[in-house]
Amino acid sequence: MIIHDQLGREIHLEKIPTRIISVVPSITELLFDLGLREEVVGITKFCVHPEEWFRSKQRVGGTKQLKIDLIKSLQTDLIIANKEENMQSDIDALATFTQVYICDIKTIDDAYKMISDVGELTNKKSAAEKLIAEIKTAFNSKPETKNPKLKTLYFIWRAPYMIAGGDTFISEMMNHAGFENAASHLNRYPSVSIEEIKNLNSEILLLSSEPFPFKQKHINELQEIFPAQKIIFADGELFSWYGSRMKLAPDYFRSLPQQLANSF
Repeated sequence: MIIHDQLGREIHLEKIPTRIISVVPSITELLFDLGLREEVVGITKFCVHPEEWFRSKQRVGGTKQLKIDLIKSLQTDLIIANKEENMQSDIDALATFTQVYICDIKTIDDAYKMISDVGELTNKKSAAEKLIAEIKTAFNSKPETKNPKLKTLYFIWRAPYMIAGGDTFISEMMNHAGFENAASHLNRYPSVSIEEIKNLNSEILLLSSEPFPFKQKHINELQEIFPAQKIIFADGELFSWYGSRMKLAPDYFRSLPQQLANSF
């Protein structure tokens, strides 16, 4: 089998892979939901879903600190990675001894393509198609609001503050959640100063649960600086995980207006 990953690289598989490693948390959950219980032999320490795999599967390091020698010893025949979450140097090292599928996801359509590719690579095409249909149904069932979208900033890090730019999957999910990304003209995840945050003129600040675990004290800290803005927590998994968790996102997005109403 020959398939191109989302960077256009050719992936060559002589047989259906039976020893798979995921180095991306959201894809680990996807592999579980596709039914690859025995085939997955390694995950990262950040692959917290499903819990049974987090407790039982071999951990091969962090997403940006992979244990290359350990991975090689597991004799894997397919590794699934992500351009953004994994280090290029690690990917290059892995590609010297096994096949590495790299996804690059900025839109929901990119996520659908990745799920389809993974289904084809792992002989789970039917399960992948079923999952894609379920995700599409979930998003199509979310009613469109006629209210104008409020300008919003989505924070992923503190010290320095970092926000999601317009060319990210998070930004696309913000749009589906009914927000206008006030940083849509910026790329990736820029660091911003307090003055730059002020100049972006947002009405809402979303503080993500990951990768930085924002807490109430951080809301209080920012509320003193930005008393006019509404500030609430955002479930980072539902805004940034591409894969089977996307099914849960529309219901969560429907709950956000009430959270905003209760924020003051």
